[in-house]
Amino acid sequence: MILFALIAALTIAAIGLSAYLVTAAARSGQLMPRPEGLALGAITNFFDTLGIGSFAPTIAWFRFRRLVDDRLIPLTMLAGYTIPSILQGVIFLALLGMKVDPWLLLACMIAMVAGGYSGVAFAARAPIRLVQAIVGTALLMAAFFYTLSNLGWMPAGGSATSLPLSLSILTVAAHFGFGVLLSFGVGNYAPTLAMLSLMGMDPRLAFPIMAAAAGFAGTTASARCIRTVNLDLGLVLGLAIGAIPAVLVAAFIVKEMPLTMLRWLVVVVVTYAGLTLLATAARRARLVPGDAAEAAVAQ
Repeated sequence: MILFALIAALTIAAIGLSAYLVTAAARSGQLMPRPEGLALGAITNFFDTLGIGSFAPTIAWFRFRRLVDDRLIPLTMLAGYTIPSILQGVIFLALLGMKVDPWLLLACMIAMVAGGYSGVAFAARAPIRLVQAIVGTALLMAAFFYTLSNLGWMPAGGSATSLPLSLSILTVAAHFGFGVLLSFGVGNYAPTLAMLSLMGMDPRLAFPIMAAAAGFAGTTASARCIRTVNLDLGLVLGLAIGAIPAVLVAAFIVKEMPLTMLRWLVVVVVTYAGLTLLATAARRARLVPGDAAEAAVAQ
């Protein structure tokens, strides 16, 4: 019963968020999706559904192409990738959700929603040096997890479908933190998979937890982004629209493919992007008044 309710709620959230995004884009005169966003959303979310991840490659591309100000990179991704994350959540819940402890699943989602809602205001007003430092560190963490995966050193996991109370509380608390970090471009997939595998859960069952939690958290957080932050909504629309068919193709047609070489390429790219972000943050001795974060927030 909980599973069906969650799937229905995610579906409603996707429809509502889509309508809200289109309405906001129309009001701001940005209803035309940007072609580069369409292509980027399709490519990154195709491989995201197969386990590569979309946040780190997108940050690297944004930095390479200078498409978005560093401060707004995480919030642009959050707004653009929430709808495809919801779609992934629905798919993984339908395929694997019945095998997961429903109360653990529900608690992780609630915690991540709370963290995601809290994180938007902090990310929008944080000094640009802090955003650059957090995003740069997140990219290096992503490269670390990709390397572990390539070398076969990721935790093997067990066969459990639930966790004891103490580990459940720890997992729920961690998901609040993951929700906050979403607004800084830190994806929750790799840390969730590693954490639950170390705790002895079946690694496959991490997918409905992390995808559905990201979908619910992203819904409230991205709606707040669209309402309060001056984003390039044409780019956001491009990311969202391009990603949807890519997720469906990866989930139901391709399903799996050799990804090791691509992961090594991603390691190189995101490591470079992470180091350049950290170097940029270190070079900024101080912020000038005109660089205040409020400049990014709609009045």
